[in-house]
Amino acid sequence: MQRRNLLKMLAAVPLAGGAGRLLAAPSAGGAKLLVVFLRGAYDCANLLVPISGSAAEFYAASRPTIAVPRPGQPNGALALDADWGLHPALASSVMPLFQKQQAAFIPFAGTDDLSRSHFETQDSIELGQALDRTRDYRSGFLNRLAGVLGGGSLAAVSPIAFTDQLPIALRGDAKASNMALGAVARNGIDARQSSVIEAMYRNTALAQPVAEGFSVRDEVQRAVKAEMDAAGRNAMTAKGFELVARRMARLMKEHFDLGFVDVGGWDTHVGQGAGTGYLANRFEELGRGVAAFAQEMGDEAWRDTVVVVISEFGRTFRENGNKGTDHGHGTVYWVLGGGLAAQAGGRVLGEQVVLSQPALFQNRDYPVLNEYRAVFGGLFERMYGLSPAQLNTVFGGVAPRDLGLV
Repeated sequence: MQRRNLLKMLAAVPLAGGAGRLLAAPSAGGAKLLVVFLRGAYDCANLLVPISGSAAEFYAASRPTIAVPRPGQPNGALALDADWGLHPALASSVMPLFQKQQAAFIPFAGTDDLSRSHFETQDSIELGQALDRTRDYRSGFLNRLAGVLGGGSLAAVSPIAFTDQLPIALRGDAKASNMALGAVARNGIDARQSSVIEAMYRNTALAQPVAEGFSVRDEVQRAVKAEMDAAGRNAMTAKGFELVARRMARLMKEHFDLGFVDVGGWDTHVGQGAGTGYLANRFEELGRGVAAFAQEMGDEAWRDTVVVVISEFGRTFRENGNKGTDHGHGTVYWVLGGGLAAQAGGRVLGEQVVLSQPALFQNRDYPVLNEYRAVFGGLFERMYGLSPAQLNTVFGGVAPRDLGLV
């Protein structure tokens, strides 16, 4: 075997890290969590649109070419309540979930990290560690959650990232797998090559992770093959994230309890559009994916599932000279699930402020009023019944913010 071919094969080997077991049965409570990370910092001010009074006027004046029109106008926002509207690209996907009290939004959310760097802030969020402490890149917040759940009274959990590399959020001692689903049908390593690689690692410390990594790959391949066989007569027409979302749903429904996926394409410095255009197209694709995930889970599993959509930060409230927006601060989180609490589903939640120039952070951005570790902490407390000590393991030193989501 030539050295360059061997290196290519080794780079493609799926690994399962940490300790525990793969493809375990769902936890005793049946709760499932999927975190969707929008990398690139999406423009939340065009997702959740101020539609009343002085806030709506300030919004329109700040965005002369990219403001989403008010409800009732062509390509206008969809009224959620008296103050907020939703981007029209989500009319057939997320809006029905909101109307069924299966979706909620948390504006003015995010981290207190002020770097406005994509990479630094993404790392900050995935680590979930206090900003005044040295970063430990070996420990992500979802991995610590998996460790707490697996080591307590609940059955062992099975985390997976639907990504080509294990994200920081799932690094740590608890076993977590990763596998990108967009190109999962194309197997880069055949059975013979798999055997060669496993033989190379036999009787070494990596023998078990390599074998288990191939086990995860084979399980995913079987699930996708079954889907493709069925699609011969009932082919899906939607592309992109929707197809991946359906695959994720089938795998999480049967095998995994914690999931992570990231979606790119949100850095809109130039020509982002308003009710239509580039950003609207991204919202439409994402919305179709979220709705497809809910549908594929089925009513019973969807009632035990929570999907949280986050981004590293928001964007400037005022548009720039290129009809786009630049790196900002506060953003809007989405929370979806069939079991959202009656007082949470179909609402815009958390601490809020009327948008005006004095309300902007550093005269340019959404402020962060709902700190993400506190919001996640409150959610985990309700979803899993975690004790203060367990929550402190996941998010050290944070008082949970209970928004009554579930």
